[in-house]
Amino acid sequence: MTHSRPALAALLEESGLAPRRDLGQNFVVDPNTVRRIADLAAVGAGDHVVEVGAGLGSLTLALAETGAFVTAVEVDRGIAQVLRRLTADVDSIRVVEGDAMNLDWGSVLEGADSWTLVANLPYNIATPLIVDLLVQVPRISRMLVMVQLEAAERFAAGPGSGQYGAVSVRIAHRARARIVGHVPPTVFLPRPKVDSALVAIERHAEVRPVDEGVLDKLLRAGFGQRRKMLRRSLSGVASASLIGEAGIDPTARPETLGLEQWYALTDAVVASR
Repeated sequence: MTHSRPALAALLEESGLAPRRDLGQNFVVDPNTVRRIADLAAVGAGDHVVEVGAGLGSLTLALAETGAFVTAVEVDRGIAQVLRRLTADVDSIRVVEGDAMNLDWGSVLEGADSWTLVANLPYNIATPLIVDLLVQVPRISRMLVMVQLEAAERFAAGPGSGQYGAVSVRIAHRARARIVGHVPPTVFLPRPKVDSALVAIERHAEVRPVDEGVLDKLLRAGFGQRRKMLRRSLSGVASASLIGEAGIDPTARPETLGLEQWYALTDAVVASR
């Protein structure tokens, strides 16, 4: 069972609650959409799912219907209390009240070595949360996240795209990201002013060794002045001659460099020390 728009609106009213703008709360109120997300998550009996931003459980219930064990994380105390009540009879659902940006993930993910994260993420935490989880929480092997379309395009963008940036490279370093669906504003309560998209992120089995501090410094410098040629934007990190030694045209712009070129540039900077 999942929540329809009238049912969720009534549930909020009877609980004395309302969507909070400061938390970016937009609840999914279309049963077909949550079942579609659960299907795209490709989870089933015996799988372990952690859902961030569970809200009142529309997606939580759809995920539980697949037979998966679901740990539902919700930061809003009032919403979390209602969610516990609504799912009290579902043995495969555990509710955790907490901020996903500051969770003890080791404790939350006890009980399994591999997890799938499914989330309807507000814009303000989507990028830092995904990057942090890829770096710090290897037990999350796959993600299916619903984010604003603009963010989704950045996550999955490749070289030469106007959406390609530092976060695209950071994600590509550790995982493969691709847009697997679009979601209209009409399926949310309240309705946002922008479209959303579903992004599937699958962690690489192995990560290419690289000095990530240097890589991050290069990405920040390069994409911080993305309209400038590399010889100018990277002048404080890598000289034009060093860029050339890495096999890269110093007059190129950062959005034209693929992941392997960023690796080569990073290695050249480290070797020059």
